[in-house]
Amino acid sequence: QGQLVESGGGLVQAGGSLRLSCAASGRTSSSYAMGWFRQAPGKEREFVAAITWRSGITDYVDSIKGRFTISRDNAKKTVYLQMNSLKPEDTAVYYCAAGSSLVSGVADYWGQGTQVTVSS
Repeated sequence: QGQLVESGGGLVQAGGSLRLSCAASGRTSSSYAMGWFRQAPGKEREFVAAITWRSGITDYVDSIKGRFTISRDNAKKTVYLQMNSLKPEDTAVYYCAAGSSLVSGVADYWGQGTQVTVSS
């Protein structure tokens, strides 16, 4: 099947930075795109960012544009989410995902999630 393994979450003060990593293995690494979703307490899971493996085309939700950057390392089959200027409202469980319709909220594979907490 394959796996998506996330790392890099944690606790940070507002204005700080974190970098999330997601390593893909097996069939997940042959997906069209990889991306990140997040789910805050009491809210629905929302799309954050995505990047295609082949051409590196990126897409972002408006609320994080200019603060977050998604990138990939094809050789390592790893996707990163660099998060800068973090705000308390960015607090959520962040999920790595793989598939061809991530912007629409549909993923073929999901990671286990990593907690990001931003204190004010």
